[in-house]
Formats: sequence, C-alpha cells, structure tokens
Amino acid sequence: MTSKVRFVGSMMKTVVQAKTHIDHFSKFSPSPLSMKQFLDFGSTDACERTSFVFLRQELPVRLANIVKEISVLPPRLLATPSVQVLHSWYIQSLMEILEFLDKSPDDHRVLEMFVDVLESVRNRHNDVVPTMAQGIIEYKGAFDRQDAVTDHNIQYFLDRFYTSRISIRMLINQHTLVFKGNTNPAHPNTIGCIDSICDVSEVAQDAYESAKMLCEKYYLEAPELELRQMNANNNKEPIHISYVPSHLYHMLFELFKNAMRATIENHKASRSLPPIKVMVALGGEDLTIKMSDRGGGVPFRMTERLFSYLYSTAPRPSIEDDKQRAPLAGFGYGLPISRLYTRYFQGDLQLYSMEGHGTDAVIHLKALSTDSVERLPVFNKTALRHYKLSLEADDWCVPSKEPRDVAVYRVSK
Repeated sequence: MTSKVRFVGSMMKTVVQAKTHIDHFSKFSPSPLSMKQFLDFGSTDACERTSFVFLRQELPVRLANIVKEISVLPPRLLATPSVQVLHSWYIQSLMEILEFLDKSPDDHRVLEMFVDVLESVRNRHNDVVPTMAQGIIEYKGAFDRQDAVTDHNIQYFLDRFYTSRISIRMLINQHTLVFKGNTNPAHPNTIGCIDSICDVSEVAQDAYESAKMLCEKYYLEAPELELRQMNANNNKEPIHISYVPSHLYHMLFELFKNAMRATIENHKASRSLPPIKVMVALGGEDLTIKMSDRGGGVPFRMTERLFSYLYSTAPRPSIEDDKQRAPLAGFGYGLPISRLYTRYFQGDLQLYSMEGHGTDAVIHLKALSTDSVERLPVFNKTALRHYKLSLEADDWCVPSKEPRDVAVYRVSK
C-alpha cells in the first residue's frame, strides 16, 4: 500500500513539474531555420556542442507549444485512449530533454547520452500519426454527431500538430545523423537528411516504382510514367535542388498512389491505361512538379475536402490492420500530410481537377536554400482564437436545393 502511495505521489509531482515547464517554454516562439542554415552548420566544421546547446532549448520550446495546443482540443477528443497515450509521449519526451538543461556541453559523455535520448524520443514518436488518426476515429465513433465547429478545430489543430512533428523530427535527424550517422558513399553530398544536390527526377522515378509495385500487387497492373523536365537556368543540365529527399519522396509517392488508383478505376473497361505524366520545371525562384492523370477527376466542390483529415475515398482501417498495407491507406492522411511537407519549407501542393477527365497535382518548392525556411506553428492568442470559433450567419446568399418557382410565388403574394 505504501509503495502505491509513493508511486501516485511521484506521478503527481511529475505532472506538476511538467505543467510548470510547459507553461514556461510555451511562452517562447520556435526559432525557424533555413535549409541553408542546416547545410552550413552540417558542412563547415560542425560543432556538436553548439548543436546540443541549441537543441536543449529549442526542442522544449517546440514540444511545449504543441502540448499547449493539445490541451485545448475538444474535451471528448482529448479523453480518447489514443490521444491520452500520445499526450503522455510528448510530456515524457519533454521531461527527458529537460534533464540536459544544466548539463555541461564540454562533457563528451553528456553529448553521447543526448544523442541516445534524441533517438529514443524519435522512436517513441514513430507512431504519432496513426495513433492520432485512431484517436479521431475513436472520437467520431463515440460521438457521431456532425459538428462543423469541432471539425474546423480538428483540421486546424492537425495541420499544426503534424507540422510541429515534422520540424521536431527534422532537428533530431540532423543532429543524430551529422554526429552519429554513417556517411552514405552513394550520396556523398548528403548532410544529415538533406541532399545538397537532390536529383528531383530520380526521386520521382523511385517514388513511381514503389507506387507501381504496390499498385500491381492490388490491381495486377499500373499506368506507365512519362517524365519530362525543363531547367530554365540551363536546359542541358539535370535539375538539382537542396532538399530532404525523404520528404519529396513521401509527397510524390502519395500522389502516384492516388493517380494510379483513380486511373485504373476509371478505365476498368479499357484494354490499356493512359500514362501518368510528370513535368519537372526549375526557374529562378521555384521548383515546380506537375503530375497529370486521366483518372476521371472529382467535382470542384470536393477538391478542398481531399485535404481534410476527416475524409477519405478509401475504406478506413484500424491501427491494428495488417502492417504490410500501404502507409496510412484509408486514414485519408496522404494528401493533407503531403501538403504539410511542401509547406514546411515555404512551398505548397495544389490540386486542379477536371471532372470527367482527370487531375493535375502541382507541387511548388523553393529553388533557393535561403528561401526554404521552416514554417512553424506558435501557440499564442491568435491560435487560441481559432479554437474558440463560433458559427455565424453566412453573409452571402446560400442557394436552396430546389429553385423557387417565381410564377407561383407572385400568385401567392
């Protein structure tokens, strides 16, 4: 009995300490880094002590900001088992990193321990996306009432939450790979997880091959790829930019999966499938990738819905489903998270659909490493106001489903 009391007392003390630290560090805004800063730091006499001192302050700020945002979620969503587990992961990770606040950066053992803790944090958060997705499913399953305000809040929160996760993993990956990772002979220009001369067409080809393999597994066929590129700066040179290949691969893989599925389902009666066409163009400021399919498209009114975490055109799995299935297939998170990857370094992902014909997906990225700056969420009064949104009367006329018969209306008057 005494041991139980001590355990409960210890847990309560930890919770109180965590809240104090969260309140403190959430008062600070995250410090966004540019791609050039990541590259310069990793390529010119990288100093592990400098990185350690920066991260032990910056990671708590980013973690505390997003934990604060988790706390203002709708109570019924916050109370779901999955979100409770996820919340505990973030608090645990924050407390582990705070252990290094008063440690000396000159102690080599401290630096080694810090890398180990960062790897532990990264591994703990590996399943954050499907766990949160499961929490949303639990919430919608228990409270199936359609609520536009809650749906807006969930969409707003998840965009910020997953962006924060991307940024935290970026910082952790850079530190662990630069100071503990082994160099890859096949990619000598890679600094951490950034390739300073990332071959965009090569990544696109790799993403296509992976999606094709998956498509052939389920449909026994797949559309071919027509890939072209235009380098406006030098049309004889291949297109290279400083970017994170894994981020670019993720975006393209999701787009290829969607394009292949739509193409096959729209041409079931055809003997051949139209190809998926990809155009890569590099200008002075932008790197643009356009992927065009002939998958039948979607109505214009549904285009923005494709970026909603609460909407999917595929059957929804549970988190316990077969681990061999496509990543997040059915959760409806492929497109919204791909857009977050583009926006993370000031880019964007847009869809232009022609119902009855097909869809163009356009990825915009910054061509210059100095322009590719992290886009990070900050928890402040402005963010809090978004969660207190209330529905008001529309200031535009909303057309009724049945047009009014003007002749009858005049008679009745």
